[in-house]
Amino acid sequence: MKKHQVIIAVGSNIEPERHVSEAGRILEAEQRLIGRSAFRRTTPVGFTDQADFLNGAFLIETDLDPVALKAYLKEVEQRLGRVRGPIRSGPRTIDLDITVWDGQIVHEDYHAHSHTRIPVDELLHRFQISVASESES
Repeated sequence: MKKHQVIIAVGSNIEPERHVSEAGRILEAEQRLIGRSAFRRTTPVGFTDQADFLNGAFLIETDLDPVALKAYLKEVEQRLGRVRGPIRSGPRTIDLDITVWDGQIVHEDYHAHSHTRIPVDELLHRFQISVASESES
């Protein structure tokens, strides 16, 4: 079965240190966690009347396909107490988003928000992962 290298953007603003750490432990136990970016405090985007976020990224290797991995990450979010409320950018225990899949940027927040781009770029550089240019996608 083919292994895929995937960078997952991570964010939390409800007990963020605990939830980010637990998400990393789960991915390490259930997938192959290869690396973690530095995590940074960032101000909320969109709905700003909430606590600051802790944002970073994980690099994993998985044999799941994109649909299965997305479902798996949603299940991990639920295990960590994530409840999707009416405010899309509202508070959350954990947010796990597939951002780079086998060298292809697949999440719109990468270009739109530095809280996604900076940690993802850190992992791309550290692990020497080439990203296809936009015209190749």
